[in-house]
Amino acid sequence: MIDERRDVRDVPGLHDVWARTTMFAGPRDSRPPPTRTLLDVLGVGLEQVMRHLGDARPGFDDFADWIVATAGAPDPAGIARYHAWYEGAPPPAAEVARQAAVMAAEPVFGADELAAWERDGVIVLRNAVTRDEARAIAEHLWAILGATPGDSATWYAPRTNGIMVQHFQHPAMDVPRRSLRVHKAFAQLYGHADLIASTDRLSFNPPVTGSYAFPGPHLHWDISLAPPIPFETGGILYLTDTVADQGALQVVPGFHRRLAEGWLESLGGADPRQIDLSGEAVTVPAGAGDLVIWRQEIPHGASANTSDRPRLAQYVTMYPMHWPDERDWI
Repeated sequence: MIDERRDVRDVPGLHDVWARTTMFAGPRDSRPPPTRTLLDVLGVGLEQVMRHLGDARPGFDDFADWIVATAGAPDPAGIARYHAWYEGAPPPAAEVARQAAVMAAEPVFGADELAAWERDGVIVLRNAVTRDEARAIAEHLWAILGATPGDSATWYAPRTNGIMVQHFQHPAMDVPRRSLRVHKAFAQLYGHADLIASTDRLSFNPPVTGSYAFPGPHLHWDISLAPPIPFETGGILYLTDTVADQGALQVVPGFHRRLAEGWLESLGGADPRQIDLSGEAVTVPAGAGDLVIWRQEIPHGASANTSDRPRLAQYVTMYPMHWPDERDWI
């Protein structure tokens, strides 16, 4: 444990994440740390880290111990890649070879799909994982919830995070994060393979009833709308076949083009986040193991589940390592 902890403790930026979040008064780096990138490299979720630091307020060594206990010892290749990126050095040879293999793999999207992506800003990767792999994640989610697929009475236990299930680590959840097919999909959209996988959470969206109302999240953006908006993506992996009225993801297709054409300026100073776009939203049904990917400029959210079956999902995306976005929040 000591050696593993020291490996984690020496990762650049981690001490600063701990110090800033716990309000520790010791020395900090002058630049905000690349928190999201760093935590994804270490395999821990942003929400679980912030909650642990806020509730437990551990010392730094205890924090390092907690990371290893939660996510396991970090992958040496991933840490070497992160060190090189952080220091502005070329990536290790093994990482260069890995990215080259992704770029050389057969495309997973055809020309028509990519044309629709450019138009709509949303695309579906069919069979991102196999149905059996999706089923394994779904079974894990059911176990976390202590619920049973065939017993709707077990679907509505009190939860504090709405449809979000704040669970981030499991071997079944790592399958899509490490998938060559998934990596190739994002590489096609970004135009390169220098990407890392998010360590994100699960989702359980049960049907609405007379006593249970859909809590959201409704249409929203996860980013600032201040231009220029950097290109990035979101993604949701359906763990069961998901039809349009089953709480599927909803998006406003093509909104990235409207932003580029001056939609913000047309509002005359109104808060863009208060504009009701729900009448323009469409749901995106897909099958078990399919991954829905959207541009971050696209308003998106879950939809109310009016079917008789829950929607089960895992959030999965890939993105280039980056420092914090310091644009003004709009």
